[in-house]
Amino acid sequence: MKKISKLFFSLFVLSLLVLPTVAVKAAAGDLSANYASDTGINNVSQTINLSQNDPITTATRIINMLMMFLGIIAVVIILIGGFKWMTAMGSEDKIKKAQQLMSAGVVGLVIILAAWGIANFVVTKLATTV
Repeated sequence: MKKISKLFFSLFVLSLLVLPTVAVKAAAGDLSANYASDTGINNVSQTINLSQNDPITTATRIINMLMMFLGIIAVVIILIGGFKWMTAMGSEDKIKKAQQLMSAGVVGLVIILAAWGIANFVVTKLATTV
């Protein structure tokens, strides 16, 4: 019984994958192989104004913005640690926690800068090989 239900489920999923393709071809009135010649990408490009930028440039911008955001977070963590240290009023526990927070922020900043360097290197190498 389980094999039959698995078979019906597989056929159902397969029909969900195949049915949209057949429906689009039938709606276009073309069930032949000529459907691939006009996919309508020009109409879509004119309607929504797709970017003409290189994908590598777009990826570089996204990576740089993400790393800048993470760098700002790391600097804020360091500043919070410094503020906690200044307001510790000599309490050794608070000073130790503030120092740990600041060191964690510095380590995070180093990791972020290393990740940015590696990503920049990889993207540059990809751009020169493509």
